[in-house]
This record gives sequence, structure tokens and C-alpha cells, in this order.
Amino acid sequence: MRLLGKALTFDDVLLVPAFSQVLPRDTSLATRLSRNITLNLPLVSAAMDTVTEARLAIAIAQEGGIGIIHKNLTPQQQAAEVSRVKRYESGVLRDPITISSGVRVRDVIALSQQHGISGFPVVDEGRVVGIVTGRDLRFETRLDVPVREIMTPRERLITIKDGASKEEAKALMHQHKLERVVIVNEAFELKGLFTVKDITKQTNFPNAARDSHGKLRVGAAVGVGEGTEERVELLVRAGVDALVVDTAHGHSAGVIERVRWVKKNYPQVDVIGGNIATGAAALALVEAGADGVKVGIGPGSICTTRIIAGVGVPQIMAIDNVATALQGTGVPLIGDGGIRYSGDIAKAIAAGASTVMMGGMFAGTEEAPGEVILYQGRSYKSYRGMGSIGAMKAGSADRYFQENDETTNPNADKLVPEGIEGRVPFKGSMISIVT
Repeated sequence: MRLLGKALTFDDVLLVPAFSQVLPRDTSLATRLSRNITLNLPLVSAAMDTVTEARLAIAIAQEGGIGIIHKNLTPQQQAAEVSRVKRYESGVLRDPITISSGVRVRDVIALSQQHGISGFPVVDEGRVVGIVTGRDLRFETRLDVPVREIMTPRERLITIKDGASKEEAKALMHQHKLERVVIVNEAFELKGLFTVKDITKQTNFPNAARDSHGKLRVGAAVGVGEGTEERVELLVRAGVDALVVDTAHGHSAGVIERVRWVKKNYPQVDVIGGNIATGAAALALVEAGADGVKVGIGPGSICTTRIIAGVGVPQIMAIDNVATALQGTGVPLIGDGGIRYSGDIAKAIAAGASTVMMGGMFAGTEEAPGEVILYQGRSYKSYRGMGSIGAMKAGSADRYFQENDETTNPNADKLVPEGIEGRVPFKGSMISIVT
């Protein structure tokens, strides 16, 4: 065994104050998640099944950060969560859900409830023939008639030409007291949709992390096991901004090859590899095409990898080593885990992290998945590590290079946990934590 010498983590260091002329209100928190993705807040919510699904991803993106949707879901379910985030707001909704004029009213109501949308452009043979909104559906009792009988037809439809600005759309909606305006070209083909809600959201959340189309940013975790190709394809189709190849040991052949495969097949999507703890691991992932790396093996509050496997590097040292190795590559790093106090975020960034990923901070919030539990007079929510028995049985076993399939692994009932399950106090909205 070779001892590396002194290694430090968050509790071992403090930042030395120095002269400054910068006031807190004048500071910018803008940073990079990966090579091509900019955030306005250096916070990333962890890809954990008790932390990040669409609701929390939307909330943190509106504040300027980003959420990573966990993979303890079927590929279709995970893609649907990504789609919910991407559809939540946009400058111009370029791919609105449409219906044909022959669809029954009851089916339109069901579609509205399924997607949480109150209005649909009606399109026949590629051309807009009308629009149906919540006002048309609200008190309609003829549920089996085709929607053409209740929609606003083309003759009375207020539209705007493709290429019009947001200001023009606002003026038109104000003039005609509308909540949405259909965008069409000269042939009256659907090109998009302006909505009051989207314009209002952009005004209310000026620092939100948005892509070039005005949609909220969102990432998703993938593994290295069977079925990952299908999962990646569905996530890319749903509009995911970043794919995180998420394992407990990122400096391994399977992770490096998966990063290389994703980048080769989907070069338009940023790929983040992890988790790692050394400079050599970071350079191996960058050579494979990674646009970002995730640093942290075992520092999380509900992670027991260091105890069970005896593996890990104190987090400040790990971040410093990786940051030093990445100099000149243009690839930023995410400090993942170990954040217990706000000061730890500052320490991680000072050590070289561009962003920090947190699970425990966001667990127990109103936006996190799961129901509020009343226990001995106090409110709680469940929180578990992705290496816990429950999480591995739900789908995260391959993150720890274990198999949960009894057909291929006769010892599937002997999963080795690298995390624990528990309860955390209910914290209310995550907005109160971030702001």
C-alpha cells in the first residue's frame, strides 16, 4: 500500500478572507455544467429516486440550476419526465401537441388531463383548421361529438406569422384578450404556439437555465447495462440537454466506452461521466469525449461506499486533483456529495468545482418525489442512497456494477448495499433553500 499523504475534506478547510470591493448583490453565480451548457446557479440536484423527477427539475431550472432525472424508471417513464420539463415553458413552443378535427371531445379532455395542457391546435392534413381551449371544454356535455363542433374554426382564428417576435405576440394577445396564439406560415401550416403562461414564466424567472429555444434545461442519468441504448435514444428524442453516465466507479472500461458510444451517436448532447476521484480518471473520460465529469466517491450523507468497499478520496482533495488535471481541456467538473452546509458549496467551488450536486439538501422538499409522512407528530419524507437495497432493487444495481436479474445472476438476492434508507424532516419548498 502506498500512502498519498495529507488529504482534506470540507470540515478540514476554511477559506481565508481577503480584500474585496464586490458586494453580494453585484456577484454573478453563472457557471458551466459541461462544455456547452451554462447555468445561472451552480447547483445540480442529484439523480436519486427520492430527489429528482420533473417537479423538482422544473423548480431548480427556474432558479438557474439544473436537475438530473434519476433512472429508477422505465426508459419511457424517464423520457416522459424529461419531456414534462422541456414542455413546461418555452419562448415559442415549436412542437405543440395537436389533435385532428375528428377526435371526440372526451378524448381531448383525457389528453388535457394527461399532459396538463388546456388548449390544442386542431390540424388536418398538415394545416391548421382551428383551436380548442379549456373554455370550449369546461362545460361541454356532448362528450362523443367530434371536436370540430366545439372548436374555434379557422375563419375566426387569430394567428401570427412565423418569425414574429414575442413582443408582437404579447400585443396581439392583449388586443384580442387571448391566452395563446397559433403561429402559421403562408400555407397555414402549424409552426408553433405562443402562450401567456410561457411569456409570464420568462418574465417571473429571468435567471432560469434555458436552452436556445427558451426551454428549461434538464439532464438525465443513464447506466452501462443492458437497455441503455434504448433509454438514451428516448431521452434524446425527449429533448434532454445532458446525459450523465452515472456509476459508482467512473474510471472503468464500461463507463469510458459508454461515454464514447453516446458522444459518437448523439454528438449534439453533452455527456457527463462519473463518478471519479482522480485526475487520471478525468483525463480518460475527456479522451473518450466527456463534456463534463462528476467527482465524488462515497462522500454523500447516505452513501456507505467508503465503509463497505474501503474506497474513496476525501472530497476537497478529489476536486483539487481533478481540477488540476482538467486545466486547459475546457471541461468543467461537478463536485458530487458531501455538501452539508452552504459554506461547503463555496469550498467546493474554491477547490475547482464549477457546480455542486446535492441530494440531501433537496431531499424532504415539497418538490421531491414521495408523500409526506407523519411520524411522532412531525412531518418527514423518505430519502435513500442509490446504493441502498431498496434503490438497487428498483433499478440502480448496475450503478454499482451489480446484477438484479435472477436469470443472469443467481445471487441477485445478495446485493451488497452501498447506501442506506431513512427519513428526513419535511423542509417545505426548495425555493426557500436556494434563495
